[in-house]
Amino acid sequence: MSKKFEKVKKSKIIPINRKISLKKYLGLVITLLLVFVILLSRVAWLQFVDGDWLKEKEYSQSTSSSLISAKRGTIYDSTGKALAISVEVDTISVNPSYIKAKGKNGQTNEQATEELKRNMSNAFAEIFDLNSDDVYQKLISSNSVETIASKVETDKVEELRTWLTENKVTSGVNIDADVKRYYPYNNLASNVIGFCGSNNQGLDGIELSYDDVLKGTSGKLTTAIDVTQDAIPDKNEEYIAPENGSNIYLTIDSNIQTIAEKYLKQAVEENKCERGGNVIIMDPKDGDILAMATYPDYNLNDPYTPTEWYSDGWDNLSEQEKTNTLYSMWRNRAVLDTYEPGSTFKVLTAAIGLEENVVETDTENDFFCSGYEEVADRKIKCTATSGHGKQTLRNALENSCNPALIQLGQRIGVDTFYKYLEAFGLFDKTGVDLPSEGASGFWAKENVGPVELATMSFGQRFTITPLQLITAISSIANDGKMVVPHVVKQIENPDTGNITNIETKEVRQVVSKETADKMKDIMKDVVEEGGGKYAQVKGYTIGGKTGTSEPDPNHPENGYVASFVAIAPVENTELVVLLTLYAPQTSDYYGGSIAAPAVSQILSEVLPYLDIPSNEVSTSSTETISTPDVTNKTVAEAQKMLQQAGLEYNTNASADDIVKEQVPPKGTQLTPGGIVKLYKEGNDDRVSQSVPDLKGVTFEQAKIMLKAKNLNIASTGSGIVIAQDPQAGTSVDEGTVINVTLQEKTSTTQR
Repeated sequence: MSKKFEKVKKSKIIPINRKISLKKYLGLVITLLLVFVILLSRVAWLQFVDGDWLKEKEYSQSTSSSLISAKRGTIYDSTGKALAISVEVDTISVNPSYIKAKGKNGQTNEQATEELKRNMSNAFAEIFDLNSDDVYQKLISSNSVETIASKVETDKVEELRTWLTENKVTSGVNIDADVKRYYPYNNLASNVIGFCGSNNQGLDGIELSYDDVLKGTSGKLTTAIDVTQDAIPDKNEEYIAPENGSNIYLTIDSNIQTIAEKYLKQAVEENKCERGGNVIIMDPKDGDILAMATYPDYNLNDPYTPTEWYSDGWDNLSEQEKTNTLYSMWRNRAVLDTYEPGSTFKVLTAAIGLEENVVETDTENDFFCSGYEEVADRKIKCTATSGHGKQTLRNALENSCNPALIQLGQRIGVDTFYKYLEAFGLFDKTGVDLPSEGASGFWAKENVGPVELATMSFGQRFTITPLQLITAISSIANDGKMVVPHVVKQIENPDTGNITNIETKEVRQVVSKETADKMKDIMKDVVEEGGGKYAQVKGYTIGGKTGTSEPDPNHPENGYVASFVAIAPVENTELVVLLTLYAPQTSDYYGGSIAAPAVSQILSEVLPYLDIPSNEVSTSSTETISTPDVTNKTVAEAQKMLQQAGLEYNTNASADDIVKEQVPPKGTQLTPGGIVKLYKEGNDDRVSQSVPDLKGVTFEQAKIMLKAKNLNIASTGSGIVIAQDPQAGTSVDEGTVINVTLQEKTSTTQR
């Protein structure tokens, strides 16, 4: 072969092989480049698009965050007494997947784990009073967290810690700090204060209306955790402190509230009021509500358990019926519910007439009552069927005469009447700082004819709330100026101590001071000379008006409503009291007969408590003796001391026995011949007596009736007994003092 051929051959073979290798190389490079670009794009996506999400996810899997409950603010009464407090408790939860038991080889053992969870369910059930099967289902749940028990007290937590230590359980059980709402006085002001749910959120009353102020802001603790959910040291641990809720100081005085609740309950029970009752005590100058009570009430520490009043047939109710019953039990009827005010409203009608100069207080023969008033196509009767004859405005209110007020309403006219209804705030809610305030119900002005105007003039066939009425009448007691009622006085920041005062809000001047003074003078005569005599309090000038509204024809099952509104003292009024009783089941259901005495009892304790001076040196109807201290004396020595003091004694102990207790205690004021019961140490032969019904009897008769049962008497006023405390039928120890209120018997109809 020639050399030339060989060169040609070589030149053809070598470039072909090189060309093939280059293609493969370029393909590989391109492939690698594409993969690199894809990977780079993915990394960029993860870095710049999903980076924050992935970071959060990684952090959440390696950290544990727990909320730290804020301490709910304390609710205090006006004297600084705590009515609602938050106490430290704990919530117990588990992470089911982290509860594991190891076998002898140190590895997780399924059988041992199942046995451990069985033992745990039994222990938890016993400690927290739960169903063990329910607890076990939570321990084997696929959920990451299950709550076992909430609001656990310290002693239970310590019992749990001991069990976990003894059984070497180190993971999967969480004990988280929490707070629990507690009400030291159970039922006191329950319908005003309200209560909280399991999450410490306010559900009713002040707890609801001031929830944002009371609840504060929860904090948070974030820590690093290992695979068994145990905390590990971490420089990035984050703690955000909770901001505790603010404290609230009420206008409610717990001492006045207790007095109001005591006599309201007694009036409801004595008069068998099927729909209960309510009472409001208000300072007319600044709108402070000193007491507000509804009866029946309920226990704030156990709000989901019906009280005796509501428990009849409870187990037979449907779930919806049970819910409705509980809502009824929680209702603050003084604020939420409306009613026909009856004759208490005549105070406002009279004030309108005086302000408009269509009537004067003492114009002779200004009104005439024949026993009824003929209006349009009907006769509207007066309580006095024989009529009151010729009357002044003062006489008309003393007699609570419907025809006279109808005649006054006709003089006023619909337009003017409605102008003042608006001025007295009766078309609007009062603006009280409590939830779900009720709204009044009136005819549209264009639909008011002669009959409607007539019935409205004496307080029937329209509805308002008790709070609306007492706010309107308080404007008269406050020289004609209306203010907004309120129950919160101050808000306190617990960290800084900064105090925010709730200022008095004046609404408007409704009537002149001159008109207000005239009405207060008439109200004084209603109590001193008219149908409100049973509201008298010896040593104080009391003004007032009785009220008895007849059943609504559309709802006859609601029955009568008996009420009484009082101002005290008349000259410089510091209190307005409205007590309302619903559906009394007694033959004498008039407000002057059953509501006025209860108001008298309330005022007889509240006025001295507030240091409002009395114009009497003593309000007792007879002299009293201070009971000496005879404890730690022999019975013989005690007998001698008591006889020297003018008192008697009763005991089953021997003359040489030592007196360890006496009833009543030392310092109690007793009438001459009063009885002191003596007990020796360990003496268990205590004797109780049922308090007799003393209403309608004289002081001497009451004293004899009580002495027959070894009971004592203390009295206020003179005449016949119109009220007593404790009430009839109450079981008390022998020697107990029974307080009675006496009033001169009156023949005036107490309507």
